[in-house]
Amino acid sequence: MLRYLTRSPSNASSTSLFFRLFPGSYFSRSSPATGRNIRRLSSPSAAGTGRELFLRRGLRLLSAASGDLSGQFSRLSARAVSTQTAPSSYPGQDEAEKLGFEKSREEFISECKSKALLFRHKKTGCEVMSVSNDDENKVFGVVFRTPPKDSTGIPHILEHSVLCGSRKYPLKEPFVELLKGSLHTFLNAFTYPDRTCYPVASTNTKDFYNLVDVYLDAVFFPKCVDDVHTFQQEGWHYELNHPSEDISYKGVVFNEMKGVYSQPDNILGRITQQALCPENTYGVDSGGDPKDIPKLTFDKFKEFHRQYYHPSNARIWFYGDDDPGQRLKVLSEYLDMFDASPARDSSKVEPQKLFSGPRRIVEKYPAGGDGDLKKKHMVCLNWLLSEKPLDLQTQLALGFLDHLMLGTPASPLRKILLESGLGEALVNSGVEDELLQPQFSVGLKGVSDDRVQQVEELIMSTLRKLAVEGFDTDAVEASMNTIEFSMRENNTGSFPRGLSLMLQSIGKWIYDMDPFEPLKYEEPLKSLKARIAEEGSKAVFSPLIEKFILNNPHCVTIEMQPDPEKASQKEVEEKNALQKVKASMTDEDLAELARATEELRLKQETPDSPEALKCVPSLNLSDIPKEPTYVPTEVGDINGVKVLRHDLFTNDILYTEVVFDMGSLRQELLPLLPLFCQSLLEMGTQDLSFVQLNQLIGRKTGGITVYPFTSSVWGSDVPCSKVIVRGKSMVGRTEDLFNLMNCVLQEVRFTDKQRFKQFVSQSRAGMENRLRGSGQGIAAARMDAMLNAAGWMSEQMNGLSYLEFLRTLEQKVDQDWEGISSSLEEIRTSLLSKNGCIVNMTADGKSLTSTEKFVGKFLDSLPEKPSDGQVTWDARLPLSNEAIVIPTQVNYVGKAGNIYSSGYKLDGSSYVISKHIGNTWLWDRVRVSGGAYGGFCDFDSHSGVFSFLSYRDPNLLKTLDIYDGTGDFLRGLDVDEDTLTKAVIGTIGDVDSYQLPDAKGYSSLLRHLLNVTDEERQTRREEILSTSLKDFKEFAEAVDSVRDKGVAVAVASQEDIDAANKERSNFFEVKKGL
Repeated sequence: MLRYLTRSPSNASSTSLFFRLFPGSYFSRSSPATGRNIRRLSSPSAAGTGRELFLRRGLRLLSAASGDLSGQFSRLSARAVSTQTAPSSYPGQDEAEKLGFEKSREEFISECKSKALLFRHKKTGCEVMSVSNDDENKVFGVVFRTPPKDSTGIPHILEHSVLCGSRKYPLKEPFVELLKGSLHTFLNAFTYPDRTCYPVASTNTKDFYNLVDVYLDAVFFPKCVDDVHTFQQEGWHYELNHPSEDISYKGVVFNEMKGVYSQPDNILGRITQQALCPENTYGVDSGGDPKDIPKLTFDKFKEFHRQYYHPSNARIWFYGDDDPGQRLKVLSEYLDMFDASPARDSSKVEPQKLFSGPRRIVEKYPAGGDGDLKKKHMVCLNWLLSEKPLDLQTQLALGFLDHLMLGTPASPLRKILLESGLGEALVNSGVEDELLQPQFSVGLKGVSDDRVQQVEELIMSTLRKLAVEGFDTDAVEASMNTIEFSMRENNTGSFPRGLSLMLQSIGKWIYDMDPFEPLKYEEPLKSLKARIAEEGSKAVFSPLIEKFILNNPHCVTIEMQPDPEKASQKEVEEKNALQKVKASMTDEDLAELARATEELRLKQETPDSPEALKCVPSLNLSDIPKEPTYVPTEVGDINGVKVLRHDLFTNDILYTEVVFDMGSLRQELLPLLPLFCQSLLEMGTQDLSFVQLNQLIGRKTGGITVYPFTSSVWGSDVPCSKVIVRGKSMVGRTEDLFNLMNCVLQEVRFTDKQRFKQFVSQSRAGMENRLRGSGQGIAAARMDAMLNAAGWMSEQMNGLSYLEFLRTLEQKVDQDWEGISSSLEEIRTSLLSKNGCIVNMTADGKSLTSTEKFVGKFLDSLPEKPSDGQVTWDARLPLSNEAIVIPTQVNYVGKAGNIYSSGYKLDGSSYVISKHIGNTWLWDRVRVSGGAYGGFCDFDSHSGVFSFLSYRDPNLLKTLDIYDGTGDFLRGLDVDEDTLTKAVIGTIGDVDSYQLPDAKGYSSLLRHLLNVTDEERQTRREEILSTSLKDFKEFAEAVDSVRDKGVAVAVASQEDIDAANKERSNFFEVKKGL
């Protein structure tokens, strides 16, 4: 997985120290969960609209929803902090010495209540950080410094390749076998611009050490350095099916990066990094530029592994409640096989020297031909802040400053830029301090070509004004409260806490600095607060703005200009290059290339032998609990309203959801609902401006969010459609929390036309970005909208229909603001009612009791309305195969059908089977031999929709043919008991996903809303555990119904769509996306 370091406009300070939203960094709302194991995870508040993708699998609601349920809940990330004390048993110096290690340092880190020991392997110099506490979600990671010298993508291709078989595990992809049959809570790898990380996590100790052993063997003894086929598969190769046909490029990373280079925001991020640091390793693309990837040779690939994948160049991390002594024993078996290497010195990243003056760059990006291209420019100002790494105190202050300027809708720099009308949305904005030298960027997209200079001037004048005037006291207090709340809350969502800590530590450690320092924030924070209290915030922050930005000559201004021809030009250039390659070949060469293509394909499609598969360690069914995890839930009422209480330890924090029914909302108002939710939080009241309201929420709570939720309900034709108001605060602030919820819901006025117009423009820009970068989500929503009412509702609020609505609405705001404002008020009147309301609360029992009076007061303030006039939601999009045109070098291909309509009766085995299809048939055919970055399937047991999807796919019809062959694959399947057991265990791992307390309470609420009982969960679990080969064979008929009666939707280039419609006459109905 490529680790993107571009800033998200929706979370401007996401990568600054103490402000990192780690789940959002990897699984953000602007990009899908991509990596070796593509997963469709989403937080309820992340997209803010429609039915959330993690709910599309009924499997999730049988247990814990594994999406990040809180990551975007407030603007700042939670710190990765354990709430337990550390184990009492640690390896002594003598024991460590016997295993070949010397202890360099030992500290108790109170911030995460952990004992941390830093060891050095004497023979190789490898450093090991061993962090011990009572967190059951154990984490291991090995990190290598891997600075590239060019943009051929060596680090990225190697990251993919080392997990394709090793010395002890000589099968095609042990990684996939772990996906199939492990209880992992995290399993992936990712490439930074200067390092490569291989982390795993699990709550099961046996499973954890299985994962550790496979990863250690993979990085130190991979098969890929002796197997050119792996290099070709994961990196690049020429493909020629017959000498008479055209040659093409194929390779997983090659196609992944073609997708990356199709997205304007990603292109800007890469240009920014390379322009700021042209003289060191950051001046090239570690992920690989598609035009440069074919220049990489197998010899260079092998040499890169030999040079950098050595213990002397490794930093190794352990975290959790496992035996600290066992960690060193496992490591010594591997590290002792190596002698010292100079890799640690040769891999050092040299700092970029600061420029003597500013620079300017103008680049083109691929754009669609529709709309006024003159209004689609992007402009971004970027600074490299320092020639040397910053001390923690300065880094913390800069992160705080970043949040003050950009972190919330009320932040002045963000507010002024968006209210200027000069652009549609922020782009690439915020502090980035995960590399050797920190950067700061701020920019706008959707800018008219004649207003680019005005944007630059507005950015600089606003920064100068902030330096002179400073920040509002309430804004500083709100930011400080948000930071402290996040640290205390300790909430990393579905992202393991230990991995969050590891990534923070490695940010210093990888540059030979103190790995303990980033984990210890109490003293720097205390010092910063004291300085602000003593000197005032202006004395703290104004000098930072002046030194690092205003008086900093190392500034690069980047203007991105839309080019409707760029995507097709790249395709033409690629074709011309390949034609030259073919022209240079003899008939014998072409015959040999066709033979080699077939040889690679045969190897890719030949399964591993049962004997080879047995070498991968796995659990037994006896290791699996026979019952699901139950969340304590008490159903009662307060003042006549149903209340769900979950008695869980939450560190003195109350998490609450207030649920309102959408049943009386007029159908034509549905697309307006996401903007209604945003308006509640970003418009003011009669007494408070939106800035004051935003600051008040920041000062008094941990955040409030409002979003629609829709889902089919198993066994019912009526979808579940709700609006959920979600909030959290310290228990002592409960009254403030519910007062502010009431204020947001009932007192906010829909009178600010200009702000609403901003919301529409921002939402439209966000949807267009999503269409480019997450086309598989758009395709899935479109298919769902054709197949069930809940899918139609969701697509109206978060799909292509919503994008079309926003484009129309953008023109309508000035013409009929009074009508729009009236519609927003009608939505409020339709939703807000004490009748049918549900309250969900998660905290310890004593806290739950103490909050009841405040809940009661809140509920009594709600209007009481009769529950008549219910709307029947039964709309669908017409059933048809659709192709949505965007400027792209890769495609997103989907096909779906309702298998309940074909007579399939729900059984827990379907979860096992669909997971197996994704990890075998689709992985091998769509990804491995097809060259797509991802291929997967999804079964929504609530609606009966079974869907296939691909991601960054060079193919279109070929992928649909693979989907259609799934039934035959199942009928021909012959799995042994070990394979079946792995499939069952892997499915249980999904069902039993690790959750923090807030997510447990939220998942219980969703099960309640969708009528998923504990009895049903137990039944499905028993069906999962008893899945047999017969179930796989019988499921083939259900999958055949998708082949015969399903619908296909592709998000693709005009060229590929035209070719598909030529091959299969008018197969797709074509719609213009961008």
